[in-house]
Amino acid sequence: MLRKAKTSDVKIIHRMINESAGKGEMLPRSLMDLYGNLRDFLIYLDGDNGSIVGLCAMHIFWENLAEIRSLYVVEEHRQKGIGGKLVEACISEAITLDLFRIFTLTYQTEFFKSVGFKEVDKSTLPEKIWSDCFKCPKYPDYCDEVAMIMEL
Repeated sequence: MLRKAKTSDVKIIHRMINESAGKGEMLPRSLMDLYGNLRDFLIYLDGDNGSIVGLCAMHIFWENLAEIRSLYVVEEHRQKGIGGKLVEACISEAITLDLFRIFTLTYQTEFFKSVGFKEVDKSTLPEKIWSDCFKCPKYPDYCDEVAMIMEL
């Protein structure tokens, strides 16, 4: 089941994101950041026990630009379409908000290609998107994430 995240989910989201960040899959997030951006998050619940098995956020940057970020699916629930459902829900919300350019910075290029994103040079994205990157130890010289965009 897919739903918007609630305040009661934040500590679990925090643990999941930071475990993934520890593996180098995404940037870590603080509890303060997660509470402040909670409305960005969708979660996917296991149908059997109701536990959170996936999450994704769509963050609005400007009148015509949003980012898909913090996509994570628990290892044993991968390859079941959960990531695709989370991204589709974010795209649907973007369309509802009249946002027709959605980007991501990712290591999962094949997955994002499969849902309609295409690779672009990072320099084509506006400077305002780099606010989170300043917190990353790989910024600016060692960033190895791939910029991808979907134009609707």
